[in-house]
Amino acid sequence: MYFTDRGIEELEKRRGEEEVTFEWLAEQLRTFVDLNPDFEVPVERLATWLARLDDEDDEDDEDA
Repeated sequence: MYFTDRGIEELEKRRGEEEVTFEWLAEQLRTFVDLNPDFEVPVERLATWLARLDDEDDEDDEDA
């Protein structure tokens, strides 16, 4: 188990029933980076990964 799993588990426990938009999530990520500029790169990587999740499926379809 990674150390970050604790934070993910807390998020799921506290807010797992909520529904949010990606617009809301993007705003929260911007606020977090404004308050914690040292985390700009990891947040950027997470946001990019989330944005491109479907790209992997598209590539698999092209290979078939």
